[in-house]
Amino acid sequence: MMALSVRFELKDEAAAAGFDALVTRTLPLIVSEEPGTLLYLVNTVDGAPLSRVFNEYYASPEAFDAHEQQPHVQAFLAERALYVKSYHVDRLTPTVGKGLIPGD
Repeated sequence: MMALSVRFELKDEAAAAGFDALVTRTLPLIVSEEPGTLLYLVNTVDGAPLSRVFNEYYASPEAFDAHEQQPHVQAFLAERALYVKSYHVDRLTPTVGKGLIPGD
């Protein structure tokens, strides 16, 4: 299993609306077309209306690679540049917890 946390800082309120619409179009395809994507959460941030945080969990590094190659993800990556001022990606190694973590 592997996971990512991605924080996006959006350009302005109009960009936030465009980004949210892009997510709304993309997420159903992630759900229906990606069996190796175990969890894909999109979060707003309290007190930071121009921030979004994605929490992504994949069955394996190969499942993540398959996610990145999907046409809907490629389209998302291309269009997000219109809305995003900056972003930061943390690659995570799930170890203990409740839910998707083995042995929980």
